[in-house]
Parts: sequence; structure tokens; C-alpha cells
Amino acid sequence: MKTIAHLSDLHFGRIDQTVSDALAAEVRAADPDIVVVSGDMTQRARKEEFAQARAFLDTLPYPQLVVPGNHDVPLYNLFARAFTPLSRYKRYITADTDPFYADPELAIAGINTARSLTIKGGRINGEQLAWVRRSFADQPDETTRIVVTHHPFEGPSANDDDGIVGRARMAMGVFSQIRVDVILSGHLHLNRIGSSAVRYDIEGYSALLIQAGTAISSRRRQEANSFNLIRIERPEIHLECRAWDLDKVRFVRSTSKSFRLGRSGWAPTGGTTIPTLIQSAEDGIIRAGDRIHGSPPS
Repeated sequence: MKTIAHLSDLHFGRIDQTVSDALAAEVRAADPDIVVVSGDMTQRARKEEFAQARAFLDTLPYPQLVVPGNHDVPLYNLFARAFTPLSRYKRYITADTDPFYADPELAIAGINTARSLTIKGGRINGEQLAWVRRSFADQPDETTRIVVTHHPFEGPSANDDDGIVGRARMAMGVFSQIRVDVILSGHLHLNRIGSSAVRYDIEGYSALLIQAGTAISSRRRQEANSFNLIRIERPEIHLECRAWDLDKVRFVRSTSKSFRLGRSGWAPTGGTTIPTLIQSAEDGIIRAGDRIHGSPPS
């Protein structure tokens, strides 16, 4: 069995230090095989924020796979935004903005979806998809194939396109051909899991779309701070979301879901339908966030 700790949207510069300290301890205690961070290390891509993010990453287990987010591109420094958008990210976090990791059971490709010409949006290009195809080409069939992006492939709901990465349908077509199992993302500060088949109707293919909430930022958007623990024992995947409980001053299990690989891709165990699963998981997290935090910060 392999364990992945999936964090996202740290936003150093706007963090809750108590939550940050507790998160680092939680991740260490989980003893993951790899830590994945799906973007937005900082709030405004300032040097001191990246330095804080680097110091935080150094407290977590290795190996780590990290991709940048739109907040890791300078917003107000127009010259840097246009010509050296990720120079500080590369200096403090990692020079590889499209990282790849592989072991006998996992193959994980990170795709940089942050772009200079957009404020919030992101996109994937053909060159990146060709690289992912090459990266997975030599992996054994039994390897679980995972893609990590900052911008998600699903919106806040099945009927809402807000925040979805540009060229998502083109990318999903490639992912179906190379049999990507899981796509990890963030950006929306929402914790949710669903099937790619709900939005992307590709015959015989269903990947898991897993979004992480904001791990430690005070910009919670009505949900509790949270992160995911993903345990893979092919042909099964078990997802546990751990959310911050303000009363208990610690992370607690918020949702837990299991999936099994079948002929048409990944489906929940226990007979639950995918559309129902998306709704129930989303509602469960929102209720926990309301109970734990009350009104969101301004």
C-alpha cells in the first residue's frame, strides 16, 4: 500500500500558524510515501513568503512533488509577471515546474497550469500533454498513474465551470488514452472527489478527480482548513479528508471514501452512484466547515 499526503493552497503570507504547526505534525505522523502539494505556496509571490514556504516544506517528509499555482506568479510586479513569472518559485521551492516521480507502484506527473497572462485562470498546453504521455509510456500497466495540477478539472459543482483549467477536454482525452487513474488539484479551496465521467463523457474511462481544500490559509471560503490522505492498494483507493476542528484545536476525519478499479475505470465501493457521491461529499465538508468556523473571514 502507498500513502500520499495531498496538500494545496498554503498561501504563506495569509496563514493560520496554529493550523500550520498542527498540519506538519499530522503529515509526519501519517508517514506518507510521498507528499504532493498542488500549488499556491504563497499569497503574493513575495520573497519572504517563499522563504516561509520553503521552511515549512523542510519540516515535511520526503520525497515531495510540488507544482506552482496562480498565486505563485507576481501580481503587481508587471515586469516579473511578464518575463520571469516563476523565478522566485524556482529559487525557493524547486526549479522543476513540471516534476515527475515514479516508483514500482506509483507514477506521478506534475503539470504547471499557472500562466503570466491570467490573474486566476490556468491552462494546459499540447507540449505538456506530450511530455506526460512520454513520461507514462514506460510505466507498467499495474502502476497507478496520477496527474497533479493546481487548477482543477471540475468546478464548484457539476453545473459550474468556474476555475476549470483551460483545455481541460483536450487534456482529458489524452489522459483517457494513457489511462491516468487520478487527478489531484486545488485552487477552489474546496475539498471534493468525483468521477471524470460526470463532466467528460469518454467511453470506458472514469478517473478520480480529487480536490484539496486550503491546508493552512485563513482564506477558507466557508470550509474548514483540510488536507487529504490517499491510500492506494491497487485495485482500490481509499481517501480520507482531515479537516481542522476549531473546538478541538486539531485535525479530525471529515470524510472517508473508497473506490475500486473496474472495466470502465474507478467507481465507489458499496454501490453508491458517482453523482450522489459528489453531492454528499461536498455537503459533508461544508457542514463541517460551518460548524467549525462559522462565518468565513472577510
